[in-house]
Amino acid sequence: MSITKRLRLLPLLLAATAAAAASPSLAQPGGADARLRALYEKEWAWRQQELARATGDDGFSASGDHLPRVDAASQEARLAYWRAVLVELDKVPVDQLSHEEAINAAVFRTSIEAFVAQGKYRAWEMPFTADSNFWSGLSSRAPFRTAELYRRYLGRMRDVPRYFDEQIVNMRAGLKRGFSVPRATLEGRDASIAAYTDPDVAKNPFYAAFRDMPNSVPPAERERMQAEARELISKQIIPAYAKLLTFFRQDYLAQTRKTTAAEDMPDGKAYYQAQIKEYTTTDLTAEQIHQIGLKEVERIDADMHKTMAAAGFKGTIGQFIEFLRTDPQFIARTPDELMGYSAYVSKRADGKLKDELGLLPRYRFAINPVPDAIAPFYTAGRGGLDACLMNTYDLKSRPLYNIPALTLHECNPGHSLQAALAREAPARPDFRRSTYFSGYGEGWGLYTEWLGIEMGIYRTPYEEFGRETYEMWRAVRLVIDTGMHHYGWSRQKAIDYLAGHTALSRHEVETEVDRYISWPGQALAYKLGELTIRRERAKAEQALGPKFDRRWFHDTLLALGSVPLTVLERELDAWIAAGGPNPNADKVDAN
Repeated sequence: MSITKRLRLLPLLLAATAAAAASPSLAQPGGADARLRALYEKEWAWRQQELARATGDDGFSASGDHLPRVDAASQEARLAYWRAVLVELDKVPVDQLSHEEAINAAVFRTSIEAFVAQGKYRAWEMPFTADSNFWSGLSSRAPFRTAELYRRYLGRMRDVPRYFDEQIVNMRAGLKRGFSVPRATLEGRDASIAAYTDPDVAKNPFYAAFRDMPNSVPPAERERMQAEARELISKQIIPAYAKLLTFFRQDYLAQTRKTTAAEDMPDGKAYYQAQIKEYTTTDLTAEQIHQIGLKEVERIDADMHKTMAAAGFKGTIGQFIEFLRTDPQFIARTPDELMGYSAYVSKRADGKLKDELGLLPRYRFAINPVPDAIAPFYTAGRGGLDACLMNTYDLKSRPLYNIPALTLHECNPGHSLQAALAREAPARPDFRRSTYFSGYGEGWGLYTEWLGIEMGIYRTPYEEFGRETYEMWRAVRLVIDTGMHHYGWSRQKAIDYLAGHTALSRHEVETEVDRYISWPGQALAYKLGELTIRRERAKAEQALGPKFDRRWFHDTLLALGSVPLTVLERELDAWIAAGGPNPNADKVDAN
């Protein structure tokens, strides 16, 4: 989910000017394709200009010389702009679009509607969740390559006080109207702010990039920049974090809401349905999703009982889960042991990819530990283009039998491979290359866990149970997320339900439930996306019989790039109707 979150928060991080509220006037004369292209190209150019204005950078990166403006006026101006874009999009005759542009139109509309919904409900007034925030990602652990990049970094450091002040104003506004992160999920989260307030400047995370500056920075300039960094950290960074920490402890915690349900917030029912729409890209209701979850929980529970029997365990499923949670044989002794286990799973998966994909990416990824500063509150792992992260904090809560499924999902052939293929995909509009839908991306990630059975990744009943407990985890999310946000479940009821149905450690159970509480709807995407993919695959196997080749099915799915689930289903149906051809027949050897 690493890129998921960054793209989700993009509209909240872009700056806007008063002129941005004006109508985009994007519709152009000509055919439907030309009119649509003019619309999304103009909007994307505007989005990039706003990013440049926000950060002083000219690309989609964090190398600008200042931080975004996140004040309410900027946010409202941006909302007005996107609403105007939707008005123009409604004028494009969709039934006259070419096949590829019809996909572009669906992706574009879904994205803009999500931006408008975030603005409509003033999501910027709740700018952090239980496992992500706006204050931890500003410092750099690694050195920069050039003096210019250091100068830009110093500029961002100078801007921290202003940026935090705007966020505090936004959070105060959210508190005033009852739109806030629930109190139940915030225990200990202040530690991630306090880490930046140590008076020892050399220990501050912002100084890490200055410790070993590259030779490309001349010695005199290096010393000047290091001195400036120490001054900024002492006089601006530490005081800004101290101010935020005081606000968090004395104001936010005291006033934040005591309820957990999204539907308890202002206009909560509509807000939660908008969250469901954004993350699942479907029109399913909370009630429908809850029922899907209950059926999946029942099905997977039967599978888990069969696996327990295969392991030769005599006892109840609850006793088996307790055995898995507590037996020392399943616990890594060192972080390197866990990382090595994950790396070996990824390498074994490499050897099977030729049977699962016809087109493989060239781009490589690393497997790294989750940074110490966020590890206590972070999820078990996150995949990304450059690195797949494994959480090595509190090793007893990271049992090794879960690592195969986790590695397949986050690393290979899950998110990291998926991101590499997206990077090397055929030319598409720029906005498509930077769009991510959780239902598609997380659906593929969960599907790859199931694919591990076919690939022979799970070598013992314990590893297979780990896969099943991860699948159950995602099914339980459908029940818990809707249970808490729609049916009014308590946090404790959600914890008990998750703990009672999976072999996840108590630490993982609690951090996951807190994530669902503070990020309504996002956790629904995984299982609903996976169910869509598996349903389409079953349909293809039945319709195509011996002509079915899973490589071409996977290639077709991944070649689409991130699309709404409705589009994914439609395109795979068309592929089946066409006879299940190799979509890359002109690029790769079919043998």
